[in-house]
Amino acid sequence: MRFQFDNSYARLPKPFYARVEPQPVNQPHGLQFNVDLARRLGLDPEQLATPEAVELWSGNRLPDGAEPLAMAYAGHQFGAFVPQLGDGRAILLGEIIAPDGTRFDIQLKGSGRTPFSRSGDGRACLGPVLREYLLGEAMHALGIPTTRGLAAVATGEPVYRESPLPGAVLTRVARSHVRVGTFEYFRARQDLASLQRLADYVIERHDPALAHSDHPYSDLLVRVAERQAELIAAWLSVGFIHGVMNTDNMSIAGETIDYGPCAFMDSYDPTTVFSSIDYRGRYAYGNQARIAHWNLSSLAMSLRPLMEQSSDQAAAQITAALDRYQQAFDQGWLQRFGRKLGLSQAREEDRALINDFLDMLYQQHADFTNSFRALGHAPEDQGAALTREVPAPECAPWLERWQARLAEEALPKTELMQRMHQVNPAVIPRNHRVEQALDAAVDDGDLEPFKQLLAILQAPWEEHEANAAWRAPPRPHEQVQYTFCGT
Repeated sequence: MRFQFDNSYARLPKPFYARVEPQPVNQPHGLQFNVDLARRLGLDPEQLATPEAVELWSGNRLPDGAEPLAMAYAGHQFGAFVPQLGDGRAILLGEIIAPDGTRFDIQLKGSGRTPFSRSGDGRACLGPVLREYLLGEAMHALGIPTTRGLAAVATGEPVYRESPLPGAVLTRVARSHVRVGTFEYFRARQDLASLQRLADYVIERHDPALAHSDHPYSDLLVRVAERQAELIAAWLSVGFIHGVMNTDNMSIAGETIDYGPCAFMDSYDPTTVFSSIDYRGRYAYGNQARIAHWNLSSLAMSLRPLMEQSSDQAAAQITAALDRYQQAFDQGWLQRFGRKLGLSQAREEDRALINDFLDMLYQQHADFTNSFRALGHAPEDQGAALTREVPAPECAPWLERWQARLAEEALPKTELMQRMHQVNPAVIPRNHRVEQALDAAVDDGDLEPFKQLLAILQAPWEEHEANAAWRAPPRPHEQVQYTFCGT
């Protein structure tokens, strides 16, 4: 397995990271390899699962050109600032440039202690590694920006949490691992030279056109805000709940990162929380857009010292950037949910139609995913599929309003249905199915349920008999109330 490394982050000064090598494991063996991602990166898929490659994915060997390091960052965790976090169980091997010119980080997660591990062992359990691989691929198939797993390998060693658990290492690929918390780290230390170096690095890597801007740092804030607005709107459109939207889990590149206590809603309820440690619902489904704004405000305060204008000018630029987030999110939400209703270009007055549909789902405890999918059959079946999710008396008045609005689209029914089925998934990673697959892998060493679910999730728009069981919401005894971060 040959990597053409070009490690730009390793060329930054010492305060940005700690040099550290992965800790070897005893008996690594491969669990899952991502052929599609390997091709995207320009790697040889046939080399992914060789014994030599498994030694790389486990951290037992370093590929030529790697410059392993643990990145430094801080973060607001549930609103409380922690001045030093950093990669406590992840090691960045380096960066490669894909055939299309895109730069990607290659990182090992669960590869041993680093100077940022605090009291942790730096290891990862099998369950969370498989969860991150599975959820990343599901999000990718849904067209949502995300980090992805290139390989998952078992270490052959136990990891000790409440009880001994099998250990594993995930090879994670990202556009970069710079976070809001990376900026907060240098701002908290009043290290303005490093703060500016970081901002310039991010501009060069992610937004090179800003290098010629008169106001590059406020413009950078705008670009990060726009990416985050697009991402949160995409999350909400499929019922995804991240679970730990701390500033150290918010990627500057606009990708979904760190799949800990994340989950997808079954019954629609904007107050839904799955994280076992989110006692007050800070990161509930309906709060995610607001929390992204809060996180961006923290980024703005970190960038503020780099804005050389007067205080009033800097405040105006920050306000404009945060306003831009709200505008981009509002428009992104409207267009995404409008398309879910079959509207090619949603208008401002369509918000009421969308919100009334969501309110109806909430009042009837209806399944979010299946209700939108059923709506895609309504132009042909007059709403019969929807009435299996929402009782006919409750949905009839809304259906009449919706069909009147659809009449303005002037599209044939077959094209309308096809368009709706391309944005309303038939299959999502149902929480009970995910837990069943992970339990089989962890408790029984059986990866078949995981592989079967992974294959189903890689075709989320398809609706047929073979995936009917995976489309069904959980029965009462199957419902998952809580998920865990897995650290």
